[in-house]
Amino acid sequence: MREDFVPRAKPFHFFMKKIISLALAIGLVSAFSASAQDRAQGGITSGMMSQIIAASASNQNKAVSNAMAANAIDDLAKNYRNAKVPDTHFSIETPKQSIHNQRQSGRCWMYSSFNVLRANFAHRHGDSITVEFSHDYLFFYDQLEKANLMLQGVIDCADKPIDDTRVQFFFHHPINDGGTFCGVADLAEKYGLVPVEAQPETFSAERTSRMSQLLASKLREYGLELRQMVADKKSNKAINQRKTEMLGTIYSMLALTLGEPIKSFSYTFRDKNGKAIGPARTYTPLEFYRETVGGPINGTFIMAMNDPRREYYKTYEVEYDRHTYDGHNWSYVNLPMEDIAAMAIASLKDSTKLYASFDVGKQLNRASGYLALDNYDYATLFGTTFPMDKAQRIATFDSGSTHAMTICAVDLDDNGKPIKWKVENSWGDDSGHKGYIIMTNEWFNEYSFRLVVDKKYVPQNILKAAATKPVMIMPEDPLFGTDD
Repeated sequence: MREDFVPRAKPFHFFMKKIISLALAIGLVSAFSASAQDRAQGGITSGMMSQIIAASASNQNKAVSNAMAANAIDDLAKNYRNAKVPDTHFSIETPKQSIHNQRQSGRCWMYSSFNVLRANFAHRHGDSITVEFSHDYLFFYDQLEKANLMLQGVIDCADKPIDDTRVQFFFHHPINDGGTFCGVADLAEKYGLVPVEAQPETFSAERTSRMSQLLASKLREYGLELRQMVADKKSNKAINQRKTEMLGTIYSMLALTLGEPIKSFSYTFRDKNGKAIGPARTYTPLEFYRETVGGPINGTFIMAMNDPRREYYKTYEVEYDRHTYDGHNWSYVNLPMEDIAAMAIASLKDSTKLYASFDVGKQLNRASGYLALDNYDYATLFGTTFPMDKAQRIATFDSGSTHAMTICAVDLDDNGKPIKWKVENSWGDDSGHKGYIIMTNEWFNEYSFRLVVDKKYVPQNILKAAATKPVMIMPEDPLFGTDD
């Protein structure tokens, strides 16, 4: 013992700390034991396993089991009565146009939107002049704008903890290649359009996954930096300047993968046979947009949705479901399927195609391009039932809008009621039925969700509902993923 060390009595609060620590430790052990007991009660016990096996035995069929061990589920569940090419007659059909292929990208929303815009252009010119828009050009600005939306959203929410729902939304989904018709409206009005000859597709435009992964990683890194700048009380000017520098890097990454957007080009309109109509002319993208589309797209249409979970004839708006920070959130009128079908029929009767979105993976026979509720009998194959209705499927994330296509035809019965529908798809002309998909009206009612329709085909009561103040919905809702 050192000479200058004099041991002293422990103060009272030292012993109280020890007692409290011991009590907390005992409490934690008790809580852990109780939690473990609760988990044990909810786990699969040996007794339960015996009951599970016994219940399963009643559904076992050795022949089916052997077949499923060596075959795809869909091949065994396929209803071969529906395997043939479906009836291709349609009482109302819009003029045909070329089928495109989005390849390994999630840009169906842009392909379907462009299908509508180019069909409208041909309709105005009596189908004598055609135009094909560049997806690559507008996709560049889509990705740049989405990057800015993410970074500015992180700044707006920087005072919230990192695990806050809204902060998590931006970091979980920093960028994607999906979208909606509203995105094309905002982007085209801001940046214009160009013909595909002026800016063709690149490898990364048609195969977006690696580019998207790298952009997402960079944006998450930048998001953390911007949050720190806000925490350090940097000025708004400094934060905005840094965000601009970050977007410069994003722009460079996009230019390397998609090509830098063209600023002007020479173009000659041609007829369906490729014959030039008039001399070549130099356009900017905004000039070409005005030449081919005309006036603004926003304000000319409504977005209809069938969501049986919510009240009909009300308008809803999805926060942050937009492509540009300064653009329009997706706003829709919730309607019964009968109203949605009636508007679609009115549009098709006037030779006007429509953007629509579906849960296309449900019951799709890819070989024939046919969608019917009984294409596959999974219930009989597995000895069970799948009884959820549309509202229940949406609420439990079992179904939702996943793919946009262009409604181009409908077949009506003698009473004017729809029997089946035809859509232009964007999977190439060698997919489905020569690039098209035919769906029964029963499937249409169960698995269609969004419809974009020109206001001139919308009844007054629905226009009135669309003009009311919308109910705001958060983007985490099961139904509001992007079309891809």
